[in-house]
Amino acid sequence: MRRKTILGITITTFFFFILFFLYFKSNQEEKIVEKKIEPIENENQEDLEEKIESFNTIEDVSYSAKDVKGNEYFLKANEGTIDQNENNFIFLKYVNATIKLKDYRLIEISSDFGKYNIKNYDTIFSKNVIITYLNNKISGDYLDFSLDKNLMIISRNVVMRNEKSSLKADVIEVNIDTKETKIFMYEENKKVIIDSEN
Repeated sequence: MRRKTILGITITTFFFFILFFLYFKSNQEEKIVEKKIEPIENENQEDLEEKIESFNTIEDVSYSAKDVKGNEYFLKANEGTIDQNENNFIFLKYVNATIKLKDYRLIEISSDFGKYNIKNYDTIFSKNVIITYLNNKISGDYLDFSLDKNLMIISRNVVMRNEKSSLKADVIEVNIDTKETKIFMYEENKKVIIDSEN
């Protein structure tokens, strides 16, 4: 009787050992396949494209949002990659966004890359950024857009053109609610370049 008990305990222990070994081995194989996306330490890096990896890639991404004032935000991208370190962020490729303001004005934005916050809808656009807004076409390397703050900050190699003139600056800051626009250079000794088309 005692022999059967010892044999039963030995078989049960062996069985659990095999299960544990198989579970541990399958987890190790999953860890080897896993790719890691590094966090962005500084949002002012040259481009976001270096941060985009092939892990958790989604094709034909689209988001829409509406704020309490009635402004609507639509965003589409060819593909998106979820940031493994910060689940609220998704890295985007070939991005198009439309902001339909409560007074029916439209802002259209396109860029090669982007980073979208799915919680508050803030979006960073980078590389070949083009904005169409109030008969103006603005191009630059970087755009920080916040629906909560009603703010667009376009920077790096900024050029704004309309029917009458064009200008070059380091930064254009636009409040999309009040339409107030600030244009400036980083260095005080440099000036905004304005060319009149008249």
